[in-house]
Amino acid sequence: MKNKIKKMVIAGGSGFLGRTLAGHFADQGYEIVVLGRKKCDLANARSVVWDGISLGPWVKELEGASVLINMAGRSVNCRYNQRNRREIIDSRVLSTQILGQAVQQCLAPPEVWMNSSTATIYKHRFDGLNDEEDGVIGAHLDAGDAFSVEVALAWEQAFTEAVVPETRKLILRTAMIFGDEVGGVYEVLRRLVRFGLGGKMGSGRQYVSWLHEGDFCGAIEWLIANKGAAGIYNLCSPNPLTNKEMMKVLRNVIGVPIGLPANRAMLEVGAFVLRTETELMIKSRRVIPARLASEGYAFRYPYLEDAIRELEQKHKENK
Repeated sequence: MKNKIKKMVIAGGSGFLGRTLAGHFADQGYEIVVLGRKKCDLANARSVVWDGISLGPWVKELEGASVLINMAGRSVNCRYNQRNRREIIDSRVLSTQILGQAVQQCLAPPEVWMNSSTATIYKHRFDGLNDEEDGVIGAHLDAGDAFSVEVALAWEQAFTEAVVPETRKLILRTAMIFGDEVGGVYEVLRRLVRFGLGGKMGSGRQYVSWLHEGDFCGAIEWLIANKGAAGIYNLCSPNPLTNKEMMKVLRNVIGVPIGLPANRAMLEVGAFVLRTETELMIKSRRVIPARLASEGYAFRYPYLEDAIRELEQKHKENK
């Protein structure tokens, strides 16, 4: 009897992280299905259309799936006006709710359901570390992050309320993912460094929690394999560092000795021009992956310098 082909369904998987997962797990022998609002040309996956708010023919893709990963949600890289705020929340909450209804209808529901969340749910702080058990959750006036925390809490609540007793559920509080792919945050930071703008942002004291794309995929693969893994996991390197330290590492590895700093006022202007929010640059996210570390996941790139060197080598090879 032939081994059953494993199937992974990625809701909202047409972006940088979805493409990264699709490539990794296709190489592991998975059939990959990406649910999106329009058909996409994906090298490693089959594209299926859904609207993210109502049941439809897409539901049959969940039958017998090994893994469901929900990454659906409007990008937060925008100005937080009233319309964008509503779309950011609705796209996350409603997609999670309808996936819960779809899983409930399955005769053979997915074995595992992973729902994205964000490490920005933790409070802006410079002192203590935020882990899954003792991390402080909440907004801080200095970071201007009240809306982002509101989104994260609503997203996780929608997932928690989904009653799917036959499916193992995990919340992934994910940090900034560094990968050599168009559309990722590393592409933006690399461009700033190469243009001589890779100095500290604001005070530079704010902590940055990050994760190499290899460990993003590796951690998810590990969580799938470990049947006892459930609940909340922080997906980040065990070694967060300050913005000042991060930019120095980037400059050293990329080979640009000078980087002009940007004070708070400059960041405000830049964020307005780029139609984004300064919170994405100034919030201190000192988050650690306590559960992954204590339960046995071995990080491939625990330190930023090694992670950036690997990405730069890959960048050169792909030129």
